[in-house]
Amino acid sequence: MTAIDPATISTQKSRADEAAKARRFARITKMDGWLKALGLPFVTPILKIAAGDPPKAHLKDIWRLLGVPVLSIAIFITAWAQLAPLVQTSLGAIPGPSEVMVQAINLHEDAKAEAVKEEEFYARQAEKNAALVAEGKADQVKERAYTGKPTYYQQIWTSIKTVFFGFLIATAVAVPLGIVSGLSPTANAAINPLVQVFKPVSPLAWLPIVTMVISAVYVGGEGAMSKSFLISAVTVTLCSLWPTLINTALGVASIDKDLVSVSRVLKLSAWKKITRLVLPSALPLIFTGLRLSLGVGWMVLIAAEMLAQNPGLGKFVWDEFQNGSSESLARIMVAVLTIGIIGFLLDRVMFALQSAFTFSNNR
Repeated sequence: MTAIDPATISTQKSRADEAAKARRFARITKMDGWLKALGLPFVTPILKIAAGDPPKAHLKDIWRLLGVPVLSIAIFITAWAQLAPLVQTSLGAIPGPSEVMVQAINLHEDAKAEAVKEEEFYARQAEKNAALVAEGKADQVKERAYTGKPTYYQQIWTSIKTVFFGFLIATAVAVPLGIVSGLSPTANAAINPLVQVFKPVSPLAWLPIVTMVISAVYVGGEGAMSKSFLISAVTVTLCSLWPTLINTALGVASIDKDLVSVSRVLKLSAWKKITRLVLPSALPLIFTGLRLSLGVGWMVLIAAEMLAQNPGLGKFVWDEFQNGSSESLARIMVAVLTIGIIGFLLDRVMFALQSAFTFSNNR
């Protein structure tokens, strides 16, 4: 029997370990783009250290990507806590972080209590209807929707649904117009003046017009497509379509002229030219426009909800301002932080989609 050389075994084991380490690093590198898209770039160096890299090589990146932001937030919170009590308003002193946190917890508890009330309402209704059926009075059975006060979470969800609906309408209008404008100088000459005139118009100017038009032409009940929902969504559309339109036109107009020449040589149809040449080349700029449009739409929506008193976070802020209680200012600040966090998350979602569809590493 031939003896196995220990040195050979050690070499093979070392090679296997190196191969395994290389596979781990390949997976981490593949994940890096998504982590950046999700706003978690600091996770990559941590994973590399866990995979066997020397910590010293990544400490600088961890400090820059995680330590500096955390320190910045800590300084902001400290300054807020120290300076807030010094500013007196008609509703009392500006609430500090602890007061805002208390009201965030209270809003959560209020939502839980409202959910219990809703559950009890439907339980009582079901019990009453079952009794009517048992007594042979099925014709008297009625199903009523719960009409309690909307919770903070329901108002958040209403605003998110509204902004996405308006954003989708804006995208459906802006992208085709942008493609036409980018492909045809004549179409661009016709569309550009309208863009320059309507782009600076404030949502506060659009809102009365939209309200009157929708009230005149739309007959809708309550629910997902109520008039208030549609008014807010259309206002978002009118204010948010311009960045997408402009960036789409710019992206289409700046594609490589050689590609256009190739499409002519191959005698591609207009549809194939757009889907196979124009859109893939213009996608990075189109997604840039979409990210800008969604951010604009989210800001516009809050203003529209406040002014029109339509359901959502904007109405919540206005109601608390009108309420004028000692807790109102802290609740308004909870809403402000919520609006900012949701805006950040919406941008991250769009950036993740951009990374998925354009394979771009741009940040």
